Amino acid sequence: MLTPLPAEDWDEHAREALASTVPPERRRPDKVGNALSTLVRHPKLAGAFLPFNSYLQLSSTLPEGVRELVILRTAFRHGCGYEWGHHSAIARSLGLTEADLSAAQTGSAADEFDQAVIDAVDELHSGSRISAEVWERLGQRLDDQQRMDLMFTFGGYSALAYALNTFDVELEDGAGTDEFYVSMGNA
Repeated sequence: MLTPLPAEDWDEHAREALASTVPPERRRPDKVGNALSTLVRHPKLAGAFLPFNSYLQLSSTLPEGVRELVILRTAFRHGCGYEWGHHSAIARSLGLTEADLSAAQTGSAADEFDQAVIDAVDELHSGSRISAEVWERLGQRLDDQQRMDLMFTFGGYSALAYALNTFDVELEDGAGTDEFYVSMGNA
């Protein structure tokens, strides 16, 4: 539906839209991947959304592994192959196991807390709220700010999944591998 903005159409507005997310030397179509190259078709929107997305991914109070479990379950529930491809590699690099990734797909985790995280995502996905029972289970390890970040991580990555799915953004060749992230300057 929407393709990445062609290199010849990149201008200062497209590059500036990435300022909160991408260092200057990587604000190029060959260095940011298909998702960001597509989002910069609307520089004003990208410039507003990407700082929030960066907060969720880099500055949230959620422990990294919990954050990635939320993102993976969200990606799975929305059928977003792009998010899944990138975040499964990020999750592995943070120590999540194949069993953890499988739990994000099946909705069934061996660990009670991981199950509470999956249940929270599922409740948000199907009913737009976390029940008091799941909120309490999450509270065994997460404080109020972390639980708020969990909800906003689901919401932010849901919005991104809607966009990526609607725009038919294709996963880059090799995405999900360490080599890909080195080539994109993310190592």
